[in-house]
Amino acid sequence: MITSVLIANRGEIACRVIETARSMGLRTIAVYSEADANALHVEMADEAYLLGPAAAAESYLRQDRILDAARKSGADAIHPGYGFLSENAEFAEACADAGVLFVGPPADAIRAMGLKDRAKVLMQDANVPVVPGYHGDNQDPVFLAAEAEKIGYPVLIKAVAGGGGKGMRRVDAAGDFDKALASAQREAKAAFGDDHVLIEKFVSRPRHIEVQVFADAHGNVVHLFERDCSVQRRHQKVVEEAPAPGMPQDMRDAMGKAACEAARAIGYRGAGTVEFIADASEGLRADRFYFMEMNTRLQVEHPVTEMITGQDLVEWQLRVVSNEELPLKQDEILLDGHAVEVRLYAEDPNKQFFPSTGKLKEFWMPEEGDGVRIDVGVQLGDEISIYYDPMIAKVIAWGDTRDAARQLLIKALGDVEVVGVTTNAAFLKDVVSHPVFASGEMDTGFIEAHTTELLPGKQAAPADIAAFAALALAQNRTLQAARGSDADPYSPWNDVGGWRLVGTAGETITLLGRDTPLAAEVTYGADDIAVSLEDAEGRVSTYRVAEGVIEAVVNGARMSAGVHIEDDTISVMKDGATWTFDVPDPLDVDAADAAALGGVEAPMTGKITQVWVKAGDSVQRGAPLIALEAMKMEHTLNAPADVTVAEVLAVAGDQVEGGAALVVFDASDE
Repeated sequence: MITSVLIANRGEIACRVIETARSMGLRTIAVYSEADANALHVEMADEAYLLGPAAAAESYLRQDRILDAARKSGADAIHPGYGFLSENAEFAEACADAGVLFVGPPADAIRAMGLKDRAKVLMQDANVPVVPGYHGDNQDPVFLAAEAEKIGYPVLIKAVAGGGGKGMRRVDAAGDFDKALASAQREAKAAFGDDHVLIEKFVSRPRHIEVQVFADAHGNVVHLFERDCSVQRRHQKVVEEAPAPGMPQDMRDAMGKAACEAARAIGYRGAGTVEFIADASEGLRADRFYFMEMNTRLQVEHPVTEMITGQDLVEWQLRVVSNEELPLKQDEILLDGHAVEVRLYAEDPNKQFFPSTGKLKEFWMPEEGDGVRIDVGVQLGDEISIYYDPMIAKVIAWGDTRDAARQLLIKALGDVEVVGVTTNAAFLKDVVSHPVFASGEMDTGFIEAHTTELLPGKQAAPADIAAFAALALAQNRTLQAARGSDADPYSPWNDVGGWRLVGTAGETITLLGRDTPLAAEVTYGADDIAVSLEDAEGRVSTYRVAEGVIEAVVNGARMSAGVHIEDDTISVMKDGATWTFDVPDPLDVDAADAAALGGVEAPMTGKITQVWVKAGDSVQRGAPLIALEAMKMEHTLNAPADVTVAEVLAVAGDQVEGGAALVVFDASDE
């Protein structure tokens, strides 16, 4: 057995590997960039080595610096986690040359599955079913368009070296093919350094079902059942669960066998995932699934497999790399209950899921235990930067049944409280609460089909939330006044309570929520504070105010919410959502006159990759204006209405800051 392991990664997966390695008595070595000097994974490890600047290309992707850290620390093995160098065959070979074990498959196996087109040929030879399509080397756009016509629309353009939805575009009509191809190739080139793509038939009602496989150096190959990852947006997984809802046993057996054959065909070793597309147009059937790709690493969603099997897959990885046999035979691996996982991202669902950056001023996750597991890679005070993937945690729930796990997950998501960045917690809660998801009848088009329900856009704060904000501000002012009194504490003139000789004290508080002003009448009683909102029935009487939490009675019902007050901003956290209110300064006349730019701004710092419009163009609502590359993804900024372009302030190749004006619209447009 190895005695030490270096984790060549960051965030949640680095913390996850460290936890298991530490439980096995192994010495753990972290590496970090300058941006991650105070990161949680650095704090958890026994040792840590600086790699370089914040950019991944200068730190987590620097093979030489990682190997130098392994040499200095005396690490026996390097665990690459997922992302970064986890599926890099050259890095696997470099580890071997340096005399350190790579926790993953052989380089040849990584290469065999690294290019989707060649992988599909290998799978056909191994009698694993594949989706019809073009997987050849000819990348001429005219030729690829002709192949798409032969296959028949809709088709899917996919980067051959890709993963995670990057370099992938669905095309429904021939007229959209050229633009989609160019966008996919740009994104693939930026993410993987390879712009080659393949074209496949798009299955009309697809379910994304994958099988966890494991192999050792002694010829043993097993599967640990399947995971359903059908709930996606832009081909990125949002919800993962195990086992797959509605999976018949004959299909489970067939998929497990096919996945093991795929692993054997390439001489696999370690943890891997064979991903399939299942045609669910007539329900799940053993003859309706097709090989899509194989991920030659541990998956983000591996916890759901661990929850239903009771196995630690990271421990299995470390034992396999130590040349041990797999801990269990196929018939010893048992399936128990159901598990569902969601990925908590720093992103704004109401802004096309653009990543959100900032400092975590409040960060509370649900308590673990009783079926709830939290895999987290950040802590209070951390900075969510532009340099890395915006996933900050995973929330997993297990139950005897799927519905039990789902209900537990809904409750857990309601307990998430974050201030400083926008998260998708409330969106995730709505997804797993949706009747279609509850029925288990969802497919990969679920989110798109129910966008109006799941993404209703910016909403005004409910009356009870606004009342909580006003109550929190009033209470905070009272506390601040009491703390600021340095005179005789027994003097009645320094009593900041609500008692008055005649009547009660009161004031009007104005809050600005989502650009909508709200007026709240506050009454200070001897023992409580009451709030009444204009044009709303909500009335709040203080029940208890503690550090960061308010418990109150709203319309006769006792409720609680988290609060965070900083300067002139109040955040209220409830049911997984965070509502932010500003307290306008009545003396600040400029703030009252502030107006929108009348155009499109950069939602975050990034690089302009494409500009489709010029001054004078008239465009319709939803038309693409500019493409921005940020956090390893290309984002398209669309026209918010039918407008005329007055000015374009950026060109392809520009590096722009978040909030920078990119396109200005004609002011005469309504």
